[in-house]
Amino acid sequence: MAIAEGYKANFHTLTRAFDNEQVCLMECTDKITKNKVMVICAIQMVDGEYEMVPFAKLFDGNPYEELDPPMSEEK
Repeated sequence: MAIAEGYKANFHTLTRAFDNEQVCLMECTDKITKNKVMVICAIQMVDGEYEMVPFAKLFDGNPYEELDPPMSEEK
């Protein structure tokens, strides 16, 4: 399965944010579950104010227990 262009673009944007030290870790609330989640955000300046752009939620548990790599998927 190919990676969608939108995911690639977001990854490159996040990479640039790390390179420019314009990234932060922020606690947010999941709108559906109402649970607190840790989110990786890029920081951008909009009209003289900082804006946090969420890119990824971090795992609460062990990601090796929650995910299978693509090569182990059954066909």
